[in-house]
Amino acid sequence: MSKPTASVDRSAPTELVAQWRDLLARHAVTSCALEKELQGRHSIGLSEFETLDRLVDAGAESYKMSDLAGDIHLSQSALSRAVARLERDGLVNRSLCTEDRRAIFVCLTEKGRELHRAAAPTHREVLEQSLR
Repeated sequence: MSKPTASVDRSAPTELVAQWRDLLARHAVTSCALEKELQGRHSIGLSEFETLDRLVDAGAESYKMSDLAGDIHLSQSALSRAVARLERDGLVNRSLCTEDRRAIFVCLTEKGRELHRAAAPTHREVLEQSLR
């Protein structure tokens, strides 16, 4: 026995669908522009920059990976890969929590802080150009 299906007008996108598609297009254009400029000027990818940016914004000595995952729009595995690349380049350090060995902390290094300081104006400039 099949359930009745609602009738949907597929002939033209609704205003809501049009807004969604516009949002996706703006996101794609902005992300691509950010990736290109950050990579070209500072040799850092967008995911890595966003991770540094969140660490700087948190203003904490260390940031719990699980909290960072909740704040940044990356999957857990993508965030782990981004943090691994940042750690390999000496931009962050990772350490285990002494109270909960499952928890991992990420700490920004001085080199990471310097790269963020240099790349942040590029990031903001691209946002200004793309989103205005």
